[in-house]
Amino acid sequence: MPITATHELTETTPAGPGRVILLNGTSSSGKSTIAEQLMNTLDGAWYLLKIDHFHHIRNRWDWTEEEFLPIFQRTVLGFHRAVAGMASAGNNVVVDHILGERWRLDDCLTVFEDLPVLFVGVRCSLAELERRERERGNRTIGRAALQFPLVHDHGVYDVEVNSEELSPAECAAAVGARLDDGPPTAFAELRASRQPAR
Repeated sequence: MPITATHELTETTPAGPGRVILLNGTSSSGKSTIAEQLMNTLDGAWYLLKIDHFHHIRNRWDWTEEEFLPIFQRTVLGFHRAVAGMASAGNNVVVDHILGERWRLDDCLTVFEDLPVLFVGVRCSLAELERRERERGNRTIGRAALQFPLVHDHGVYDVEVNSEELSPAECAAAVGARLDDGPPTAFAELRASRQPAR
């Protein structure tokens, strides 16, 4: 789009929040490819936010695991708030994420409370995940196996796709069809089922 002139801000208060498509699955499950397909096929303006984009911090190889853990956790919390900020300003967002620990999902349920979130489970067998890790050559071997029993433990989605059985285009089409099929409900169900704070 050519830049022709400067403009005054035309919309100071969004008409409403943008929609959020939250893709959740293990490493190598196919989330990124499905997200790219969605970006190519969804109507209107959409933004793609990936947790991997938030990992480019200044590297210090002498951090211990104990020192790095709170940095990593703050990064994930910041990512959630960046997504919420974009959607709260009226932008539609596709989110590529790994909810491999319960605190990540709990934080999303809190931070995204006023947003329409379509929660998508991206599934794949462990054997296929391990094959993809080996063949791609740029993945940490064993990461998917570590995440596998945790990522879908909450059990509730608006729509689930299997990237082993369906092509990325077919997965994206299933997500798009659910997006057009009424308001999402998974996050409301998950909030209702949360244990009260002790």
